[in-house]
Amino acid sequence: MKNSFKDLKLEELFAKREELRKKYFDLRFQMVVGHVENPLEKRNLRRQIARVETLIGQAVQAQGMKA
Repeated sequence: MKNSFKDLKLEELFAKREELRKKYFDLRFQMVVGHVENPLEKRNLRRQIARVETLIGQAVQAQGMKA
């Protein structure tokens, strides 16, 4: 799962980021309510969001340099 984002295009990265953010929000809500099976999933989602954000930044910077 770690390196599965490198193949995605910029539009797909934006969609993946929104999907991960929604999952993270839902998980945070479930943690407050108290119905979480795997509490480490919150950390994993945060890290995945950071990976996607990094790839988006790199892609945007690369496009800016080419133009």
